[in-house]
Amino acid sequence: MSRRHKLIVGAAVLALCSLASVREYRRVHGFGDGSQDAPSSSLSRAPCIDFHQADAHAGENVCISGMVLRAYTSKAGNTFLDFCADYRACPFSTVIFARDRSRFGNLSALTGQHVQIRGQITRYRGRAEIIIRAPGQLLVTP
Repeated sequence: MSRRHKLIVGAAVLALCSLASVREYRRVHGFGDGSQDAPSSSLSRAPCIDFHQADAHAGENVCISGMVLRAYTSKAGNTFLDFCADYRACPFSTVIFARDRSRFGNLSALTGQHVQIRGQITRYRGRAEIIIRAPGQLLVTP
């Protein structure tokens, strides 16, 4: 086997290992690639908690429930689902970044709807937040 051939095979193996690592990281951390928009089965069975309790669950993968009072899309194209009349004083927020927005339908139609949001709670600017990346994280409930 020539040296050039060995380099090409080695590069291909390295690329495949890197791809597998990235896919596993995305799967474990809930970053769907569009082919798996549904939440994990253990998370989908977990009972939802009210959005007021989200801060106590920072760092956890949970289901949060509440009524969307407003869906606001910024000039940058990021959409925020507001659960309080004054979003600045709300203990919980959600965001759908512009790069993921095309996966969703009319988010304005969520205004006045009770929803469940599944994902990992992070902290952003002192508040609990879930970043919604895939439609399977968001469910309208009766």
